[in-house]
Amino acid sequence: MTAPIRVLICDDQVLIRTGLATIIDAQPDLEVAAECGDGRTAVDLVGQLRPDVVVMDIRMPVLDGIAATRLLAGAGVPHPVKVLVVTTFNLDEYVYEALRAGASGFLLKDAPPAQLLHGIRTVAAGAALLDPEVTRQLVGRYAARIRPTEDNGPDVPLTPRELEVLRLIADGLSNNEIAATLVISRETVKTFVSRILTKLGLRDRVQAVVYAYRQGLVS
Repeated sequence: MTAPIRVLICDDQVLIRTGLATIIDAQPDLEVAAECGDGRTAVDLVGQLRPDVVVMDIRMPVLDGIAATRLLAGAGVPHPVKVLVVTTFNLDEYVYEALRAGASGFLLKDAPPAQLLHGIRTVAAGAALLDPEVTRQLVGRYAARIRPTEDNGPDVPLTPRELEVLRLIADGLSNNEIAATLVISRETVKTFVSRILTKLGLRDRVQAVVYAYRQGLVS
């Protein structure tokens, strides 16, 4: 049998933690490794338990979710863990900061249980979870901060086709939507996405979205 996906839940509200734990533990392929109420404890528990996914709140005492995410999944972390941010605040600037800190995606707390479970499984599998519409709104709201300040165009080591795919990723399109737009197969899209991430040294689609906007490749 395949080992279950082990999840650490980090939220300062006990009722939220209990609800998340109940939903997760009811799944045969998931299990709650531990629960905690602040980012510092989450960092310590990850070091001890090495869960597959951390479900992370943003606003918490002691150490907030952004700082904790940076310590768990940020640049230079030798053994990063996958972080799924679950927040009350739609399009809050903290969500963008969490993605920059290394989170693999985010969901809103009012998302249905099925979406939470899908998010955990998606992130655990190494993919990113970023709602297309929220991506567009988030980037639109913080475009001035995300766009580069340099006047010179970016030197991006991608082919024209790869750039086209990257722009569509940044627009929030799924692989199926990109395939339909470019009239190519889904497998071909997956190959392009893999090449893009490898060439740019990026971990997942979330980082690709941030990269594209920071480089001014999309507006």
